[in-house]
Amino acid sequence: MPGRPSAAPRAVGPGLPPLCGARAKVLILGSFPSPKSREQGFYYGHPQNRFWPLMAALLGAPAPARDDLAAKRALIVDHGLAVWDVVCRCTIAGASDASIRDVVPNAVPELAARLGVQAVFCNGGTAARLYRKYLEPAMGPAAGTLPSTSPANAAWTLPRLTAAWGAALAPWLGTEPPEGME
Repeated sequence: MPGRPSAAPRAVGPGLPPLCGARAKVLILGSFPSPKSREQGFYYGHPQNRFWPLMAALLGAPAPARDDLAAKRALIVDHGLAVWDVVCRCTIAGASDASIRDVVPNAVPELAARLGVQAVFCNGGTAARLYRKYLEPAMGPAAGTLPSTSPANAAWTLPRLTAAWGAALAPWLGTEPPEGME
């Protein structure tokens, strides 16, 4: 943003632990937790990130309150999903995914095997790029790339995100894809 000083790059990590139950059909990967998420100690903590309203819409549940971490956890775990990040540690400037370097990836292949994950989706292009570089060789199948729920991806409205994510996740959620997305 013009006039706003940019954050200096700094080494950060580890990120957050995986959000999962004992089993998960689908693993959703972000890049690395934002400063707001790290402050809250939970995924997608920025109040303008659309991840939680999106998941609630896809799962037919009420959107959890920003600070209701138990409801957020239940929304994921109760539906056979898991959430984690590609990156465990990195050098990053503020919340800028574009500045990520010196990456140490999370142990995603081990988690996916333990949970019985059948599909992996990346929340945004940066997560997908990092997945391909650091994890895909060990994971095998390619991950699906979904449009980012970040407020920085303002071109994608919540209805557009819901349609795209709904079409991709429908086979694993036992739901019908949103109308017009079959």
